[in-house]
Amino acid sequence: MHILHVTPHLPPDQAANALLPWQLGTWALQAGDTVEYIAHPPRARGIADLAGPVTWIPRRPPRRIRALLRVDAITSAYRIRRALLRAFTRADVVHVHSNGLLAEVAVLLAQRRRLPVVLTMYGTEIWHYRPKRLVPDLFTRAYRAATIVTFYSDRLLARARELGLSRRRMETVYPAVGTRFVYHDRDAQAAVRARLNISSRHLLINVKRLHPLAGQRDLLEAMNDVIRVHPDTRLVICGIGPLLDELRAVARSAGVERHVTFAGLIDNATVSSYCAAADLFVLPSKLEALPTVAVEALATGTPVLSTDNPGGLELHDIFGRDVAIVPREQPIALGQAISRFLEDKRRTTAATHETIERDFRASAVAARYRDLYTEALAGDPE
Repeated sequence: MHILHVTPHLPPDQAANALLPWQLGTWALQAGDTVEYIAHPPRARGIADLAGPVTWIPRRPPRRIRALLRVDAITSAYRIRRALLRAFTRADVVHVHSNGLLAEVAVLLAQRRRLPVVLTMYGTEIWHYRPKRLVPDLFTRAYRAATIVTFYSDRLLARARELGLSRRRMETVYPAVGTRFVYHDRDAQAAVRARLNISSRHLLINVKRLHPLAGQRDLLEAMNDVIRVHPDTRLVICGIGPLLDELRAVARSAGVERHVTFAGLIDNATVSSYCAAADLFVLPSKLEALPTVAVEALATGTPVLSTDNPGGLELHDIFGRDVAIVPREQPIALGQAISRFLEDKRRTTAATHETIERDFRASAVAARYRDLYTEALAGDPE
């Protein structure tokens, strides 16, 4: 089987719709299939090791420039169309990720060529969806045209239905947790913490892009109350983004600067070490579909404290007491919940470990997508 992935992102960009296409390509190659990519160039520096060749489609210029260059949308669509038609001659299945002009043109063009299409929704496409009253927009047309649509979480799928996006063949396929994220008991946790030169009695971890929706400002404000009760506490925030300077200023004004480490963009091996070393993974996000970073922390044995965003609530449904929930955008409640946990720290339960091994490892996720590709190839899925 030759699988064509069309995605707005690929590594080294750090986004769910960059990681999954890369993972799927790796798994397909191991299974004896061939893979090809069409994507926008990464914004991050460097080149990732991909499972197949990639055709890079330049990104559209900023909106102000596009307003001056009225022909830009036409020329972009033409460039995309030409690249897709070449790749379609080799493809058995087209897997399109997320939304945008590249993704939407790919779905509609593949449908015209009678190629089976799997379309994956990650979150923002649905959370920010606004249906057009008269003529369906390009995204809605592409969404309807796909052979099968997969969602990163059940709550995301349910939201699509609420928005009038019910259709045949809607499936939830959870993201995979990498092999580096393995269970650590207290002794193993202490050993990793020693390797990282972390001497603090309590360690909190957050792994997210530094963005308003990630809620790190609330976490930094909550740290003042945490440190008042547990003064020997360190918070490590892993990630980069436009809010770095602002968040540093928040940490200073809150008086917690010396208790906070902004680790920046770090590799997966280091992320897994921080997750294993931590006492608690804190996810103060305002909006999530299914936060892979939180599942990775659970896989290492570290419980999660999440706000009541949709992804956090779904994790609580799946993992029970290992994922505690607090209200969004309430730093005082967040700080109190962190302090209560640090008074009686523990590792995750055996039930959580079993669920991750069964449903969130690469073998399970790869098998789900393989079945969907086979179904799409077979024709009408129902």
